[in-house]
Amino acid sequence: MIEAVALLIVGLLLLVYSADKFVIGAAATARYLGVSSMVVGLIVIGFGTSAPEMVVSAIAAMKGNPGLALGNAVGSNITNIALVLGVGIIVSPLLICSNTVKREMPILLFVTVFVLLLMLDGEQSRTDGVILIASMFVMTIWLAWLGLRQSKGNDILEDEFEAEMPDDVSKTAALLWLLFGMIMLPVASILMVDGATTLARMMGMSDVVIGLTIVALGTSLPELSATVACMRKQEHDLALGNIVGSNMFNLLGVLGISASIKSYKLPDDFLLTDYLVMLDLTLALVIFSLVYVVRKKPIPRFVGYLFVISYCAYMFWLYQRS
Repeated sequence: MIEAVALLIVGLLLLVYSADKFVIGAAATARYLGVSSMVVGLIVIGFGTSAPEMVVSAIAAMKGNPGLALGNAVGSNITNIALVLGVGIIVSPLLICSNTVKREMPILLFVTVFVLLLMLDGEQSRTDGVILIASMFVMTIWLAWLGLRQSKGNDILEDEFEAEMPDDVSKTAALLWLLFGMIMLPVASILMVDGATTLARMMGMSDVVIGLTIVALGTSLPELSATVACMRKQEHDLALGNIVGSNMFNLLGVLGISASIKSYKLPDDFLLTDYLVMLDLTLALVIFSLVYVVRKKPIPRFVGYLFVISYCAYMFWLYQRS
């Protein structure tokens, strides 16, 4: 038990650290290559913040634990909205101004429903995985087009991206951090997957539940720290945009990678419980955003408290169920 917990904790800490350095290295490298701030923010950072989930997903699937990848993807999205964004809104009411973020919101809901339709047969096949990965590339191309288009306009999100771009990292340091992240992310993921799998077996819990709870929370820690920092600096659109982008990459990339490596059947009640919770939270986020965008007012703190309470209630329910 102690060894499994130690592996899990070390893996999580190393994963968070290496993911942060990977994002810094990737963003700085892209800047040196002349990529615009909007494209770097929408694609490089969005993809980078989902890198922990993607690597954990791939390692879990290769080790014969696709349920861990499934729980990680859905659990991370639940955590990102209910806990990460909830805490962010509590720190500062969320004012949405960016047209780019407004366009991304309904796309996230569409992606969530699209993945649900693929899951209605009760399994994630390799064909489903290929479809999801292909969809991720389509989404990436769309984000690149959107970033190039908006960078020529006057979107507040570009200013927020520009303010957060690492400008004190040399070319050599950027490449070294990028390489460090690419090497250490798999190492950290192997440690975490081994620890989580062993712990799940010893506690009599399924891989899916471990993925929904401990692993999902751990891989969402970079988003939590980034969101709180953005909200404190009044970079509201950046905070929301990072979460929306991360959630889309989680659904398409994380689930796509795991299913492409190994087909697996879904737990019997997964769609009517855990996936439904994620869908409801996504729908609630879109509705709240729409209502307050129309009113031209920030999403108030009480919505943040509702999200955090929902997360705590869901965690308690998972504990009771398992």
